[in-house]
Amino acid sequence: MFSAFTNSLKIPELRSRIFYTLALLFVARVGAHIPLPGLDPQPLQDFFRDNVGGASGAVVGLYNMFTGGALLKGAVFALGIMPYISASIIFQLMSAVVPALTRLQQEGDVGRQKLTQYTRYATVVICLIQAALLILTLENPARLFQGYDVNTYGAIVIADHTMFLLTSMIFLTSGTLVLMWLGEQITARGIGNGISLLITVGILADLPGAAAALWQIVNAPIGVNRIGAPQLVIMVILFLVVTMGLIAVVQAQRKIPVQYAKRVVGNKVMGGQNSFLPLKVNYSGVMPVIFASAILLFPQQIFAQLGAAFDWRFLIDFSNNLLRGHWTYYALMAFLILFFSYFWVSVMFKPIQISEDLKKYGGYIPGVRPGEPTARFLDFVMTRLTLAGAICLTVIAVFPDVLMHNLNVPQRIAIFFGGTGMLITVGVVLDTMKQVETYLLQRHYDGFLKKGRIRARSTGGNVGGALNEAADMQTVGKLWAVLGIIFAIGIVAWAVKYFQQS
Repeated sequence: MFSAFTNSLKIPELRSRIFYTLALLFVARVGAHIPLPGLDPQPLQDFFRDNVGGASGAVVGLYNMFTGGALLKGAVFALGIMPYISASIIFQLMSAVVPALTRLQQEGDVGRQKLTQYTRYATVVICLIQAALLILTLENPARLFQGYDVNTYGAIVIADHTMFLLTSMIFLTSGTLVLMWLGEQITARGIGNGISLLITVGILADLPGAAAALWQIVNAPIGVNRIGAPQLVIMVILFLVVTMGLIAVVQAQRKIPVQYAKRVVGNKVMGGQNSFLPLKVNYSGVMPVIFASAILLFPQQIFAQLGAAFDWRFLIDFSNNLLRGHWTYYALMAFLILFFSYFWVSVMFKPIQISEDLKKYGGYIPGVRPGEPTARFLDFVMTRLTLAGAICLTVIAVFPDVLMHNLNVPQRIAIFFGGTGMLITVGVVLDTMKQVETYLLQRHYDGFLKKGRIRARSTGGNVGGALNEAADMQTVGKLWAVLGIIFAIGIVAWAVKYFQQS
């Protein structure tokens, strides 16, 4: 495995894509630390630290996880990439029921480009609405965050309210659009799926903080909520088991045997071989969890912020029922994961087309007649597999809540024992490793796993022929030079602030 990472830097195109991806992810993390002009995030951070276990702390913590900590820092990237994901969900659902959008989806690249453009327009609208509601809430935090006292924690907004509302709406919307552009650039010229990588990096950004919190619990005084060495060993083992379980769920598949009949093409005899059709247990990957979390997060935030802005108590109470710890949240989470699992399979998995392709090339499933019976068989198998995958996803998604409510594990630590964050992280890391491995095998290098690996014989060109051309190393080097200067300025500013406080 370590040699695979070393070999990754020997391939010019892959090296360029890796460094280009790291550079844009660095830009995303910088934007998560630039505060909005006229906003003091310290009161919100103090309140969240004191109420991390309550309902208010839960809503802030959930959204803060997806933004990579940008929300609590009052940063220009505080909305994160979730508005773009929400817009994508809306158009994917509409594409299944609106004939005009369905035709666009079937028109190839031109239709998909139009759908992408519509998604971007919808993202701007959602950003403006969320930004306005977020700023109105921060101006009157006590309406949304129960127990928030301005005299105790201080005011969050310290600028003129009207001007701050207008400028912050522009900054927050622009921040999400920048993240959207970064994600698209990573997908086109980097390695991996850009949007998923942005979410993953945001989740992993809190990993050092979670490790520090775990260390504090281990070394806490006697009588305080602490864990001993045996409990710590159990937690480490549990973490490894959960991670292996996540990998197993993401990678598990059922192999449907396929037999190809012999046929004569010219002077050659083709076929007569055995193969298999891999059907993944979790065919939709992490998308159902992302969609379900976004769907639950978006209305909860809207209802909570509307109730806070107009002092509608019933909306705030209803939004609190959509938080972790309430049975409504878990019921809706399970239903949405099940729905999006089947929805994704219905859109992406085409049993009729697969059966026709098998029949065209002389393939058949032993014991199943070709044509329509094969399509019904594949649909039946996929339906059962999807149900099993959805149940596994639901169990993994709610597992951190079991640790928090039954074992008193802090939320900051529990989110790394499953849940939405770890599902996304494991899925994205595996997908990125597969892309890197494809480049390695294409250039006659060993991948991450050597046993049973078949070497590719191609010698050049882009993988799959569908990826955009990678940026040259000279351009990537200039980008890293600029980012290095920004990093140096940040280190100097932090050092000056640290010595002034000392």
